[in-house]
Amino acid sequence: MAGLVAAIYGVGAYVVFLVTILYAIGFVGNLVVPKSIDSGTAGPLIESMLINTMLLGLFAVQHSVMARQGFKRWWTRVISPSVERSTFVLFSSLALLLLYWQWRPIPELIWTVQNPRLATMLEAISLFGWGLLFVSTFMLSHFELFGLSQVFARLFAKELPAAEFHAPLLYRVVRHPIYLSFLLAFWATPSMTAGHLLFAVATTGYILIGIQLEERDLIGMFGDQYRNYKERVSMLLPWPGRRPVGRTDRRTSAAETTQR
Repeated sequence: MAGLVAAIYGVGAYVVFLVTILYAIGFVGNLVVPKSIDSGTAGPLIESMLINTMLLGLFAVQHSVMARQGFKRWWTRVISPSVERSTFVLFSSLALLLLYWQWRPIPELIWTVQNPRLATMLEAISLFGWGLLFVSTFMLSHFELFGLSQVFARLFAKELPAAEFHAPLLYRVVRHPIYLSFLLAFWATPSMTAGHLLFAVATTGYILIGIQLEERDLIGMFGDQYRNYKERVSMLLPWPGRRPVGRTDRRTSAAETTQR
């Protein structure tokens, strides 16, 4: 019965995540959704900036703290290890839903692209970023990344294999294609408002800090294996001169695999 409850909880958390990430596409791109990054009535500038910054900070703190190995060791004394990942996914999703709900638009234009072809290209790059996000998760283990594998392993009394390094496809070229996908999605826009710029700058800063924290954890877990991977593969962009990981490097992993 406990395994069944955990499985239902994990599926529920995953559904909330899917709703949240699909809403994010409309929120950032001002598409379809009832409340987007630039919609609504603008309030006082300072008040809007403070509220938006606090919402972004709340997500950053929640996401960073719950992703750390030390917190996970403590947290799994309180909850079952099988639902640790699902709980992380659920809390992250709820923090983002709160952000969507309470976000204050700051409509002052920073730039706007008048050329229709260039505007369309920027919109396409943003959508490509969202597509890259989903593809990158499936290059790893999508269902383990979002907690489903763990809860169903408990339900069927199976053991998940121990974490090990692997570098599939894009992970042989850049270490963090998931984070790269977010940067493309957030920055490629034909109309950049002050509110959108605040969102893009804050999330970019968080991504860069988060990468350092993740890679510190990875080095702690995998030592020289990850150090060698870090030396050979670029962080976000495939810079010339870097030697991509080959097919024989089967034990080299991307950073996101630690988020189990």
